[in-house]
Amino acid sequence: MPMFALTVVALLPISLGAAELTVLDVWPEGRVPREPSGIGEEKEEPQKPGQREVRRIGNVTRPTITVFAAPKETNTGAAVLIAPGGGYNILAWDLEGTEVAQWLNSIGVTGIVLKYRVPRRPGEEKVEPIESLQDAQRAMSLIRGRASEWGIDPKRIGMLGFSAGGHLTAKASTTFATRSYEALDDTDKTSCRPDFTVLVYPAYLVAKDATAIKAEFPISKETPPAFLAHAGDDPVTPESSLFYFLALRRAGVPAELHIYSTGGHGFGLRDSASPSHTWPKRCEEWLRAGTWIK
Repeated sequence: MPMFALTVVALLPISLGAAELTVLDVWPEGRVPREPSGIGEEKEEPQKPGQREVRRIGNVTRPTITVFAAPKETNTGAAVLIAPGGGYNILAWDLEGTEVAQWLNSIGVTGIVLKYRVPRRPGEEKVEPIESLQDAQRAMSLIRGRASEWGIDPKRIGMLGFSAGGHLTAKASTTFATRSYEALDDTDKTSCRPDFTVLVYPAYLVAKDATAIKAEFPISKETPPAFLAHAGDDPVTPESSLFYFLALRRAGVPAELHIYSTGGHGFGLRDSASPSHTWPKRCEEWLRAGTWIK
């Protein structure tokens, strides 16, 4: 088995019950593809006046996964890799990461937060940095390879992403047949295909003519089933979710779409006056109906 840096961190005093967290490097030491980047040390961006309270992590050069194991007494065996959003510039670490893992724990699912590389590296002009896809593919294989160790069913491992993380989830769900990096070890022989996906206000999916999904997402009958949630007044267009849903439907892939009247962008799981905050319950129902949660 390949060696990784392993750190068990402190207990979290959360209402769902404290859990021992495992933080694991996605890549073996010194073998992160396309690095060093010269972007500086990882840091937490300061809160700007008027911004909502969110932990914003930037300058990520050492990708990790943080495992929030489901409580043993309620563990369903399902797991979800979580990709926070942040425009491929920062990661909304709590709003779209750790808070989501805690919610998944409450329904018996292991939540695994992916700290993928941001921001875009110098010279990258494309919407999606190749480094983030490399991190997501490797993380999915790493989780599946350790499934028995973590009490996870290797055939019930999904991926959930918000905004740019939703874009990354769509990318990982449609390009899993080909690695975005050269295989390093036995981990890369394990499938990186998510078994199911959840896309919440995904960004950057719509083609320039605004009539379909971008061609870079080759949706087929092998694409994982998806649950999608978006707000109709989201400036990051809800057509991203709509066209992705329609493409899945045409390919014969099960999918469920919720477009709420209001909610804007970046609502995460936090309570609000908008009906958009009800999406987690709808998602739980979808997961149970699809037998991902048994």
